[in-house]
Amino acid sequence: MAVIDVDDLDFRYPRARHAALSKLSLTVEAGRRVLLVGRNGAGKSTLLHLLAGRHMVPEDKVRVLGRPAFHDTSLVEDVTFLGGPFRFDVDIPVADILSRTPDVDIARRDRLVEVLGVDPGWHMHRISDGQRRRVQILLGLVRPSKLLLLDEVTTDLDLIARLDLLELLRRESVERGATILYATHIFDALEDWGTDVAFLEGGRLERHIPLGDLPRPLYRLVERWLREAAR
Repeated sequence: MAVIDVDDLDFRYPRARHAALSKLSLTVEAGRRVLLVGRNGAGKSTLLHLLAGRHMVPEDKVRVLGRPAFHDTSLVEDVTFLGGPFRFDVDIPVADILSRTPDVDIARRDRLVEVLGVDPGWHMHRISDGQRRRVQILLGLVRPSKLLLLDEVTTDLDLIARLDLLELLRRESVERGATILYATHIFDALEDWGTDVAFLEGGRLERHIPLGDLPRPLYRLVERWLREAAR
């Protein structure tokens, strides 16, 4: 059974003139680490939101772990979406947030705190955007998931934090079989991290190819795809 199964999907936002996604089909098996690439507005975030069950679509069009992404609310236990603004700036320390998160594996939590360089004493209303992003990632990963949907989550991270996070995610995939769909414009260190590349253009999936079948460097290849699509 595929973890992700999108079948000939058309999706348009209410009152939008044009479809955000058109005739899109995508199948992803367990344990794959798929780089989702394309220009701004190509439909990457929309696809991630649909897989996360954020918008209603027909039950047979977007299925995750064999279940309808929007209609089966039990998927919240198996799917994690990370991305977008994290508007958590109240006067509360990270340690208090973690202490109020039930049923957490303490060893996993402590490993994430170390890898992400999070200080449990940070107060949320006094930290930088990069630190706030680290806390968002920590809270999103503190419980293991079968599917991770990542939307530009490393933009605010420094180099070391980004590399350590990528290694942690790779282990989640290899050791636990987690499937990862990662939308990004930053390709450093990803050639040996990902297993596949999915290229979106104008709401359509133009390519879905194993990374091992593609020439290097990856960023040059994606640049060529983008320039060809703009013609």
